[in-house]
Amino acid sequence: MSCPRNLTGFGPSPIPEEAKWIQLKDIKQVCGFSHGCGMCAPQQGTCKLTLNVKDGIIKEALVETIGCSGMTHSAAMAAEILPGKTLLEALNTDLVCDAINDAMKNIFLQLVYGRSQSAFSEGGLEVGSALEDLGKTLSSNVGTVYSQQDGGTRYLNLAEGYITKEALDERGEIIGYEYVAIGSLMKSLREGVEPKEAIAKATKTYGRFADAKSVIDPRRAE
Repeated sequence: MSCPRNLTGFGPSPIPEEAKWIQLKDIKQVCGFSHGCGMCAPQQGTCKLTLNVKDGIIKEALVETIGCSGMTHSAAMAAEILPGKTLLEALNTDLVCDAINDAMKNIFLQLVYGRSQSAFSEGGLEVGSALEDLGKTLSSNVGTVYSQQDGGTRYLNLAEGYITKEALDERGEIIGYEYVAIGSLMKSLREGVEPKEAIAKATKTYGRFADAKSVIDPRRAE
């Protein structure tokens, strides 16, 4: 059955690219700031990849990984490879680690389907925005929590920093913790502050730490 009218001239559906609706026909039309997450083949690690793309060219890349040591070194190489490449070049380039390649595939889909973080931001986000994602101390937020049926839960690293003590109530449930803000600590050390003073300055508490019935070291078996 033939189509009653010619529909071939309509082109692709418009997508949002930095507050403009465009019909994407060329990779040079792609602009956006977005993220993609991927995992390696044995699923022992993951990567969060952030790209800032202008006119199809990667202007800025942030590579965050967690997993094996090889993955962190792969991130260093990928960060050198990505800037200056088109999205298609980056998609078809070996970024060393499976997780980073997987993240590249996922962020590519985000950008070419108009699902970027800056889809409705006029002019998009300036180059440097990815670095701002790390916060004032330029450090990724990493959460590491370990638990056992008999031993309970151990907070090791949370958004605030390196956990040094856990506060427990009378039932043994966690009600707060003491932590060292690693970014703040390193900033003080770089500025010449004595280590003990720097650690004290960067040590803070969260939750009802002062109401603890007992305090434990989360890195020691109790």
